[in-house]
Amino acid sequence: MANRVVLITGASSGVGYALALAFARRGDHVCVTARRVDRLAELEQAVKALPGHGEFLAIAADVTDRAAVQSAVDQAVARWGRLDVVVANAGVGQRGSIADSNWDDLETLLRTNIDGVLHTIRAGVPALRAAGGGQIVIISSVVAGMIAPYAAAYSASKTFVSNLARSLRLELEADNIGVTDVQLGRVATEFSERRLGASGHAAKAPRLPVMTPEFVAEGIIKAVDRKQQRVVLRLFDWLIVLGNLLVPGFIGRRALKQYKT
Repeated sequence: MANRVVLITGASSGVGYALALAFARRGDHVCVTARRVDRLAELEQAVKALPGHGEFLAIAADVTDRAAVQSAVDQAVARWGRLDVVVANAGVGQRGSIADSNWDDLETLLRTNIDGVLHTIRAGVPALRAAGGGQIVIISSVVAGMIAPYAAAYSASKTFVSNLARSLRLELEADNIGVTDVQLGRVATEFSERRLGASGHAAKAPRLPVMTPEFVAEGIIKAVDRKQQRVVLRLFDWLIVLGNLLVPGFIGRRALKQYKT
């Protein structure tokens, strides 16, 4: 569809930022949300510098605020008359033991990674139905379902949204709304630097190869075009996913060893 209307949460940096530029570059109309207003202003200037870009709307909103997410959807529909693609991208990371992590960090993780996705879906689905269908993209991780010492809460939050995607896909099938579960490996963004949680061994990230946000954005757009149900972008990440299924204890032990080095 030419000039689709796309809503992306968490677009102030990383994958969300790159994805907004990639959709706009194709001529799609893009509405983005994030908490950091200065970053949204930078993104707007970057979109305007693109030749043949679509229209752009930036809204300061926190996905943990249900009313703010609903308002963003309403503003996008009011401006362009419909909504075609919803990308639930906003999320935070967290490292630390389950027993000893700061509760405020855990609560922020759960409110953002779980409630934020639910708020985005529940606000977006009525608009997608009104448009006759569309696509929901949920940004998950290859750690979904993983035994992940010192990353258990984060892994659990991504397991939740990946499971949600599978069930939601069947619920919305009759509405012509597809659901894409994007399970990402390590991406070269500021995500790790802004991760919540402990310092020391529990805060160390495993030494894994990284993708660029631009590579990820192009992969997601292809998945939207093809209405793919599940996206894992690299062979390396598929090996992690298979390892989680076939030898979860080994994967967990390897993760534990890396965090303690």
